[in-house]
Amino acid sequence: MNFRAFVVNKKDEGFTANIQQVTLGDLSEGDVTIKVAYSSVNYKDGLASIPNGKIVQTYPMIPGIDLAGTIVESKDSRFKPGQEIIATSYEIGVSHTGGYSEYARIPGDRIVPLPDGLTLEESMILGTAGFTAALSVHRLEENGLRPEKGKVLVTGATGGVGSIAVAMLAKRGYHVVASTGKESEHSYLTSIGAAEVISRSDVTGDKFRPLDKQLWAAAVDPVGGSTLSSIVSKLQYNGSVAVSGLTGGTDVAATVFPFILRGVNVLGIDSVFCPMEVRADLWKRMATDLKPNELLQSIKNEITLENLPTALATILKGEARGRTIVKL
Repeated sequence: MNFRAFVVNKKDEGFTANIQQVTLGDLSEGDVTIKVAYSSVNYKDGLASIPNGKIVQTYPMIPGIDLAGTIVESKDSRFKPGQEIIATSYEIGVSHTGGYSEYARIPGDRIVPLPDGLTLEESMILGTAGFTAALSVHRLEENGLRPEKGKVLVTGATGGVGSIAVAMLAKRGYHVVASTGKESEHSYLTSIGAAEVISRSDVTGDKFRPLDKQLWAAAVDPVGGSTLSSIVSKLQYNGSVAVSGLTGGTDVAATVFPFILRGVNVLGIDSVFCPMEVRADLWKRMATDLKPNELLQSIKNEITLENLPTALATILKGEARGRTIVKL
């Protein structure tokens, strides 16, 4: 059986990234064969599509760290043909062929049954970005965050993680302060649940201070770098920041003062190897109390494999808004 996939390859003569006809024999080994309905576009996928992205571990590779579809064959007794499933993260799209393909083979231990309340399309509008946002909210609430504690900052708020975090937190009753460097997107952010919209410079300020005015009870930060430095200095006593990204850089300037004088917590958010029991529970929450019903269709940009190169370039430039899903 021949089918289409977006394949990246690196050889001595150069790097290629294009749509090809492949067979099941070109896919990585797995217990479960899936007819892919949708995948999605993430920053990590963008890095996988360029020669120096340092994401893909073996070539040739079919990128796409997210996929959702219907099982056509299963050697795992937990899954049956006709069942709708989600598979994200782990080695998918990095060292195991991923979601930019009309078919995929995935180990059963990497699969989550599609929960009641979500469609395959909705699961990919959420995707890794939504899961990262949900895990951020989960970890902040584990550390005591409640709506009555105060305002919650979301940085990079027009991106995938940021947009979904804004909507999830608003649905949970939080006063959300959304930060963005795009003045044109203020109305968009208020429409998805932000109570306030501030600029990127309002977060970082004109000068870094080890201890600054206490502004936020918590923060969701997919940006990192100097933004994270400023957040830590401005969290309220015993506040927490959930950190999931590095688009603002990898170096973070800090002192011990916020940690020992205000009890501030930095929570690392790892959506890649998050344990399956936590992952499955969070997908159920994403179909219920965290599901941003009014948001999903408004942030969706649906494309086909033919449009994928442009979408990958756009996300690498930091120009993406909301979530781009790939219909297979």
